[in-house]
Amino acid sequence: MTTQTPPGFELVLDYLRAKRPDLPAIDPELDLIENRILDSLGFIDFLYLLEESTGTQITLDSVSAEDFRTLNRIKARFFDA
Repeated sequence: MTTQTPPGFELVLDYLRAKRPDLPAIDPELDLIENRILDSLGFIDFLYLLEESTGTQITLDSVSAEDFRTLNRIKARFFDA
């Protein structure tokens, strides 16, 4: 069985791939924070991208760092709801 990429999620993948072009692929369970794919400098830009991709407003008090640890967590929290 193949899983489909939710609408808008490809933008997220492209953004994260651009942050680390040295990685051939980003494993869905790779810790994005530990591996410096997501960092504090780009976090607000990433939130804006998520808002654009999902069509919903995201407030800082409604999320935690754990929501952004892996691609699977991002997908589950923001795209599978």
